[in-house]
Amino acid sequence: MIQQLVFVAVLAVVSLLAFRSYRHIYKSIMLGKDFSTSGPSGERWKNVLLVAFGQKKMFKRIIPAVLHGFIYVAFLFTQIELIEIIVDGVFGVHRFFAGALGGLYTLIINSIEFLSLGALISTIIFLWRRNMLKVPRLVMPEMKGWPTLDANNILIAEIVLITAIFTMNAADGLLQNIDPTHFPDSGPLLLSGIVGKTLFSGLSAGTLHILERVGWWIHILVVFGFLLYLPLSKHLHILLAFPNVFFAKLKSRGEMSNMPDIMNEVKSMMGLGDPNAEEAPMTEELPDFGSKDIFDLSWKNLLDAYTCTECGRCSSVCPASGTGKKLSPRKIMMDIRDRTTEVAANLKENNYDTKGYDDGKSLFDYISDEELFACTTCTACVEACPVMIDPLEPILELRRYKILTESAGPSDWTPMFTSLENTGAVWQMPSERFDWAKPLTEENS
Repeated sequence: MIQQLVFVAVLAVVSLLAFRSYRHIYKSIMLGKDFSTSGPSGERWKNVLLVAFGQKKMFKRIIPAVLHGFIYVAFLFTQIELIEIIVDGVFGVHRFFAGALGGLYTLIINSIEFLSLGALISTIIFLWRRNMLKVPRLVMPEMKGWPTLDANNILIAEIVLITAIFTMNAADGLLQNIDPTHFPDSGPLLLSGIVGKTLFSGLSAGTLHILERVGWWIHILVVFGFLLYLPLSKHLHILLAFPNVFFAKLKSRGEMSNMPDIMNEVKSMMGLGDPNAEEAPMTEELPDFGSKDIFDLSWKNLLDAYTCTECGRCSSVCPASGTGKKLSPRKIMMDIRDRTTEVAANLKENNYDTKGYDDGKSLFDYISDEELFACTTCTACVEACPVMIDPLEPILELRRYKILTESAGPSDWTPMFTSLENTGAVWQMPSERFDWAKPLTEENS
């Protein structure tokens, strides 16, 4: 009874803390501008099924995909056992589903154990790749400090969780033969049965009961800890990948969004505008173009940042990054998330009211001009992301602000802009771009 009350109390506290943490993440993301979705919802759900749930884009790199697949599928199947643990803890019962499911229960638990073994092997390999093999995309400058520690924390927690599962099941399997009244028959569990016979054979019933309870409590406490830890971690993508993929653009990844004011001005300059349209009234203050801070980005851009898995696939295919330039698309997304986290923490006490907010900082305190202007807009990063994040869009928005609002583009770009403004061509020519066509127009008129 005491154990049951303790479990309910812990569950209640964790649920409350988790609700507050995830609400804060939601409020943080919604600091961005409105974002409207377009396109058929059927195609969006198809992306969720294939990309988010089916891990389709992971398989462009087969070895990491298989290893990650073991961890991912084990995570999904383990939720079945987790539900049973919560039911057992709340109602003070043991293996609640064993009697009702019979042989199916044995199959499920055996499946979980085999997947967990695969996940354990994969986790150890991932630790080795990250810390010993030092795969280049995992040891780039932005990964120093917390990002690497965060990844290792989760991998170590995964090992502890799997160890707890096998300890709990192995001790429980032996206790089923000693005290079948309190330990319902789960059927033969192959892997935990081997662990039990190898490590726990000959131990007293009291010792086995302690081991079973220790494994049970460690299992659930690691899960609770993981739930509370996610809002601080890149592993938040476990939850956010699904909405992020759903709201991802359906149009061509190479299509860039136009700015109506600029587009109309260019059309007018090139004689393509509506001759009957009224001229827009002049204002004393010029509008800001592009984005300076997170408030100027869409909430989808901020969702992208919080969904980032920090896998580095985007940076590993970036031609600018590959030639030694400072740009790393992954770092851009991490910087946007860090800035959003900073602003949201400041606004939390004010109920996230952004009116009049100014802390004297912006995204440009995180992201340098050198990074922004190194981007070739090739969209390789967008194509590479396994959860359909678009690093290009915020890069373009920030770059537009620099060029159009601050006139702060690279000096070697100035001749191109001047030529485009004067002649309509990016090359410096003595005449306007379409002068060659005027005689043809006169002949046909």
